[in-house]
Amino acid sequence: MKIKSVDVIPLRIPFEDGSPGVGLMPTKWTMLDFVLVRLETENGLVGWGDGFAYSCRRATVAAIEDMVAPLLVGRDVSDIGALNLELQQRLHLHGRYGITVFAISAVDIALWDLKAKSEGVPLAALLADSPRTTLPAYASLVRYGEPDLVRSFTSKVVSEGYRTVKLHEIALDAIEAGREGAGAATKMSTDVNCNWSMDQAREILPEMKRLDLYWVEEPVFPPDDAATLGALQRDFGVPIASGENACTAVEFARTAPAIRYIQPSVTKVGGISEFLKVCDLAERHGSAVMPHAPYFGPGYWATLHLMAARRNCEQFEHLYIEPAAYLDPSIPLPEKGTVAVPDRPGIGFEPDPAVLDRFRV
Repeated sequence: MKIKSVDVIPLRIPFEDGSPGVGLMPTKWTMLDFVLVRLETENGLVGWGDGFAYSCRRATVAAIEDMVAPLLVGRDVSDIGALNLELQQRLHLHGRYGITVFAISAVDIALWDLKAKSEGVPLAALLADSPRTTLPAYASLVRYGEPDLVRSFTSKVVSEGYRTVKLHEIALDAIEAGREGAGAATKMSTDVNCNWSMDQAREILPEMKRLDLYWVEEPVFPPDDAATLGALQRDFGVPIASGENACTAVEFARTAPAIRYIQPSVTKVGGISEFLKVCDLAERHGSAVMPHAPYFGPGYWATLHLMAARRNCEQFEHLYIEPAAYLDPSIPLPEKGTVAVPDRPGIGFEPDPAVLDRFRV
């Protein structure tokens, strides 16, 4: 599998979500940023990947073009995992984590896409003998901030068949409104995005227990302080989740023994190669994997295949927004809380050239 070319395609696609558009990103969030990677082999096979790009699109593009691509073009890649580690080592002077690993994630996903395509099978079938064909999915809502909006949207997704919903609310009244809208029978969590102080966490976590939350995600900063997260989980009896911002299995080795849910993001963690290592860690330590996947590019497809292959992955995250267009119109969206795993060779992602032309930056 000799790599002939590495093409980087940056895109921006607007979306609607019914919120004021503030709270989750550094500035008002109304656009989805993508950095697609298109790898082509000397025999004409094409693989697709993407690296995390929300609010950092230009940096991810530069990292792929300036740091990763020159080490990949002309290479004959037989062992993707070994190449991943080589890239990490050769690029560690630029930072072990963050943008460097986002760039490595993009090419790693594309390489696995190529490998499965070269063998004529879906990625899940390459990774497991009997992969799942459907997965439970939850609605991941944005932060609305206003209790009435939270109540309305949680009620809406439950009426559409979702049996699990995640809020991104940090105020107790908004979380209570979510429980009212979702009803007692619906599993509900909230992603705090590290917004509580320790005093706030200790004050609010008993309320989260009362509201029967499925998990509380990244309640305090820093999100990789395993000792603190583990203590909060033990002290208050509320499952804690963390890991969407962690890179490589090295970081998860700290949190997997301490908390219930670990959350690798395939576009951030180091791609498919590192995601698989994180699943192995979770299995050894008795934690569960709740992948972070609020994406609509190759990372979306890759996550579905990884979850299908690794049964300690519990639920697929579907970001509940309305993009102006989908990169691949055949995207398997959840229906009544269930999502189908693509059955095309590779990860199954095939972008619409017209969409790429329209939204390319």
